[in-house]
Amino acid sequence: MADPISHLSHPPDHRWAKLAEELTSAISEDHLANIWAGCRMPGHKAIAALHDQLLSVLFPGVFGQEAVMEESLPAYLRQTLTAVASSLREVIALSLEFSEKQKSGMGAALASGGTTDPDPCEKFQAEGERIATEVLHEFPALRQIIGKDLVAAYEGDPAATSVGEVLLSYPCIQAIATQRIAHALYLRHVPILPRMLSEVAHSRTGIDIHPGAVIGPGFFIDHGTGVVVGETTVIGSHVKLYQGVTLGARSFSKDDQGNPVKGHKRHPNIEDNVTIYAGATILGGETTIGRNSVIGGNCWVTQSIPPDTVVMSEQGKLRQR
Repeated sequence: MADPISHLSHPPDHRWAKLAEELTSAISEDHLANIWAGCRMPGHKAIAALHDQLLSVLFPGVFGQEAVMEESLPAYLRQTLTAVASSLREVIALSLEFSEKQKSGMGAALASGGTTDPDPCEKFQAEGERIATEVLHEFPALRQIIGKDLVAAYEGDPAATSVGEVLLSYPCIQAIATQRIAHALYLRHVPILPRMLSEVAHSRTGIDIHPGAVIGPGFFIDHGTGVVVGETTVIGSHVKLYQGVTLGARSFSKDDQGNPVKGHKRHPNIEDNVTIYAGATILGGETTIGRNSVIGGNCWVTQSIPPDTVVMSEQGKLRQR
């Protein structure tokens, strides 16, 4: 699913030849580019197209540009699943190959013109096929869970006039649905792709949910802009967040070289039926917000809160002129 090469609308202007050479040299020195032969990852636009394909399987006629009528739904889904399975398989294989090259240090050789196999991703095709098939077979269950998210949004927002309105216009649905798909890939240790899918939703909605977060059903983010949910966050059922909420890490352990140690629990646990109001920040892997609790707006929480607790920041005082 590599991006097509764009055809230039004008012939090359040789005034830029020296600058092109300088940029080529800079890129070749640090290899920070996505130009490797054989295992180049799809770019942002291609991943955005895959994102919309995946969501159009869950919600036909909502994502993507094709209008779908009920009588044509089975045929539409067969055709769409065929296309998305092929795309997903290929991008998973590319992700696995790309990640291996990064870890092995072979990326530098490839970026500088080193040789590579005719089809370096061939050995990952079977793994890509297996993972893509498993993830797509989870879609009926994912669809039911996201349906509960939709109902939670409708019931949790007095301004919502119908579940259909929520589906068509609420940014949280795209962000949560994308995260649930990306999480299925994350659990199967697919590198890169889950983050790229999540960033499509993040760029469109302003809601940043890491694919690693574990989120129960009935999740609702009201308004949503500026919400951040970190990788090791665990969220229970029927949790409601407002805009600007951060579920983040308090600090990072570092190794002997001063580099952050990865793979540790860094983000909080939010138990069932918790509401967290706008601007609240909850930090730390050992921090748990007990069930049925309410965290008020702009609160800063770095320690566990027992169940059935209301946490409020200090009330502002009014003063007359």
